[in-house]
Amino acid sequence: MTPRPLDILDQVLNRQPVIISLKGGREIRGILQGYDVHMNLVLDKAEEEVDGTVQKLGTLIVRGDNVIYITPSVE
Repeated sequence: MTPRPLDILDQVLNRQPVIISLKGGREIRGILQGYDVHMNLVLDKAEEEVDGTVQKLGTLIVRGDNVIYITPSVE
């Protein structure tokens, strides 16, 4: 059976970093702590690279309507 998108998120929940692409061209990396059916996300240890410098954001809530895609991060 082909996994459903939310099943795939369950596999990375609290385990490995994910990269989230947002509207406006931003990308945030962090540990997925939780989500809901609207794709509202809670990230821990979130960080964003801006002009070659990594900015640590800490714990972050991302509103689902800003999310373009989520992918597991390759370390």
